Amino acid sequence: METQIKQDAQKIERVLTEMGRVLVGQSAVTKRLMMAMISGGHVLLEGLPGLAKTTSIKSLGQVCSLNFKRIQFTPDLLPADLIGTQIYDPRNAEFKVRKGPVFAHLVLADEINRAPAKVQSALLEAMEERQVTIGDQTWALDEPFLVMATQNPVEQEGTYPLPEAQIDRFLFKLKITYTSAEDEVEIIKRVANRQDIELQKVITRQDIIGMRETLDKIYVSEKIPHYIVNIVYATRAPKERGFADLAQFIEYGASPRSSIHLDRVARVNALFEGRAFVTPQDIKDICMDILRHRVKLTYEAEAENIKPEDIISKILDRVDVP
Repeated sequence: METQIKQDAQKIERVLTEMGRVLVGQSAVTKRLMMAMISGGHVLLEGLPGLAKTTSIKSLGQVCSLNFKRIQFTPDLLPADLIGTQIYDPRNAEFKVRKGPVFAHLVLADEINRAPAKVQSALLEAMEERQVTIGDQTWALDEPFLVMATQNPVEQEGTYPLPEAQIDRFLFKLKITYTSAEDEVEIIKRVANRQDIELQKVITRQDIIGMRETLDKIYVSEKIPHYIVNIVYATRAPKERGFADLAQFIEYGASPRSSIHLDRVARVNALFEGRAFVTPQDIKDICMDILRHRVKLTYEAEAENIKPEDIISKILDRVDVP
């Protein structure tokens, strides 16, 4: 078991190293994308244009031998543009199915909040059910299946914000900012030198599916689920959990899905580090990205410029660690 975990950890390290040949200053994003793919979740990425969001997921596909599709969400987009449609063939007098771009291992939903609710729902249904229905036929999506949806945090005019129930279906919500000055100098040099780096294929989809099977064998102490629930319940019932000072700032807390995700991704974090067991630190390492979009704040919190990250940090500092 330990040998298998170490081998998987080495493969993961090679993937991240290979992606680092193309991406500069985005190691945290690439790590989370890899985590989401292994755990079977999806990623909501919030960041300004030009921060290598497309390059990140495209590079992941190249390194992992997976196919990649990009969908630009616009107000006039239709569900059929996403999942596909039936086309009538007059020669054979029958309908044929033309599959949409959602039929890929890695899907980039660029500016998902630009499309109306019915299009968002079509994608989110595919994310949750791992299948698409066109006409009277249901098609299972290939595994691994990862959606990375992006949204611009600044330009909100003419957008359709994702409802909280739909946002909850994303495993991670990542916020990326500009790279450091040193990293940006390196980016300029690479572009100026026209460095066309060809990424090597490091692992296959069978390796990823094998890693998912390894996760089930990683040991989780009985204390870890209690620690997860104590954190999640502190966001739901802060007064009952000794966080009365935070109650006025929380409208509602994280869902049961977040508890499941914390357990699953904690195992992935242990796998990344080559361990056959989960520690409380694994929970802390991934907690912020899993909970930040699941804690809804009140108007009082917004008035005092309190963010979900502030609430989660205080909870992590004060919940007893097993």
